Amino acid sequence: MAKKLVEFVPNFSEGRDKAKVEKIVDEARKISGLKILDYSSDPDHNRSVVTIIGSPEAVTEAAINMAKVAIGLIDMREHHGAHPRFGAVDVVPFTPVMGVTMDECVEIANKVGKAYGEMGIPVYLYEDAATSEGRRNLATIRKGQYEGFFDKIKEPEWKPDYGPSEMNAVSGCSAVGARVPLIAFNVNLHTPDVEIAQAIAKKVRRRDVRKERPEAGRPQHDPGFHEPCQL
Repeated sequence: MAKKLVEFVPNFSEGRDKAKVEKIVDEARKISGLKILDYSSDPDHNRSVVTIIGSPEAVTEAAINMAKVAIGLIDMREHHGAHPRFGAVDVVPFTPVMGVTMDECVEIANKVGKAYGEMGIPVYLYEDAATSEGRRNLATIRKGQYEGFFDKIKEPEWKPDYGPSEMNAVSGCSAVGARVPLIAFNVNLHTPDVEIAQAIAKKVRRRDVRKERPEAGRPQHDPGFHEPCQL
């Protein structure tokens, strides 16, 4: 039987407390059948991103176990950072790498989303796992961010795919999806002009620059502009 590999890139809303990040990543280290390729934290974004590859079963277990620890360590009521976010376990995408179809990644996303819902987290499925075209785009789902979701989640069209239909004040919401590989990089610009940053981003992004928060990405200690780009 051919080996099956899935990439799993969870984004957690904690980038300043290294001890907390290590406790979350430790849950992945305990699981056989997967490998942590990279993880990094950004204090300005107050966010950590972990890149993991492994069997479908292993990444599913890691996604669930890491979330259980994360929601016990991260309190969104105290979270502040430059990156758009709406939850402690903010974004959880699965990507087929070898011997796995996109449909199988959609199944994983649903299994993980259901588990998160049982933890009390409102879950929105996105990209190929989206339950409607209007929920395919992550920026559309996350628009309003943590602070705005206390009202947004009450709107009928924003009923979560899994979990409670009210905002979890401590853990927020989670976006869980299945998607093609994504390349992300950050650009530091020596200018405070938001329009310049947006114009550059539009040239390199596969989608239009996010409009949910024009000032997103500006480091609090830097007079320039920090624009995250995703291809």
